[in-house]
Amino acid sequence: MRRESDQCLGASRAFLHVLEQVSQVAPLARPVLIVGERGAGKELIAERLHFLSERWDAPYLKLNCAALSESLLESELFGHEAGAFTGATRTHKGRFERADQGTLFLDELPATSAAVQEKVLRIIEYGEFERLGGDVTRKVNVRLIAAANEDLPDLARRKKFRADLLDRLAFDVITVPPLREREEDVLLLAEHFALNMSVELGRELFPGFTQEAAQALLDYRWPGNVRELKNLVERAVYRGDPKRLISKLVFDPFESPYRPINEALGDEDSKLSFPLDLRSHMEKEEQEIIEKALEHARFNQRKAAVLLGLSYDQLRGLLKKYNLSGGRQAASDAANEAPLGVT
Repeated sequence: MRRESDQCLGASRAFLHVLEQVSQVAPLARPVLIVGERGAGKELIAERLHFLSERWDAPYLKLNCAALSESLLESELFGHEAGAFTGATRTHKGRFERADQGTLFLDELPATSAAVQEKVLRIIEYGEFERLGGDVTRKVNVRLIAAANEDLPDLARRKKFRADLLDRLAFDVITVPPLREREEDVLLLAEHFALNMSVELGRELFPGFTQEAAQALLDYRWPGNVRELKNLVERAVYRGDPKRLISKLVFDPFESPYRPINEALGDEDSKLSFPLDLRSHMEKEEQEIIEKALEHARFNQRKAAVLLGLSYDQLRGLLKKYNLSGGRQAASDAANEAPLGVT
């Protein structure tokens, strides 16, 4: 039986390329690294990799590495022997041991410590590990799929992630495109989520979206990607009239005239002193944000424009306004002319 969570929907060129890459690498017993923004669908890609492999009927386990402390994470991954620490009253098999002959998906791998990364590397290289508090070397055959929403090569260069582990994980890297790069998929996914929500509510049909609502879905930048789209559509369906086209979309569920305001000022706010020149202050803030986006995009203006939700021409206009087009930027002019890849 195919579960809804196993479905990867999309007809855009960027997403179909990902599905083709998944189909090619799925049969191989090699580690795979999935990279993408939050909510882009990395877990769905991991599931697809498993169920398209020869291990499809073997265990498929997953774990969010950022959800546990280091000590609990080690125990959950590698297991522990009775008496290994206070409260360990019985032997516990870890995820690697329970996933033997199957697949283990580790989300947010950069959140792990160097010690955990070293043990993961040993399992990838030799298939060996010891439980916490144990001295027996155990063997497992597990396919590891890891995911991250950060630039791992950059973390490795800054010694915040083991370079040797990155080398082993990067047998192949699947980069999941953000929803803003999948315009053809937005309405397809929206209809899918709306139909499922209508069924959940016991409604006979889903009337659809008005033309204005559909255009609003296409125009939005989706910083939360597919997860944000799903929440928005389901919210619109349950709040809407089941016999009328959906016209009202609430993009910010926190928006309210009664929304509480934090009394304590943050570090940046505490630096404000009145009176001030609001226009000059906002221009300075805008300039600083643009500079940070350029640094994050390694001074590729096209990528920086995507990060800021601007068109390339709009960003160029701001660079000219603030005289930010010289210096290090000039050295990357050639990169700006290259096709924009998904990052």
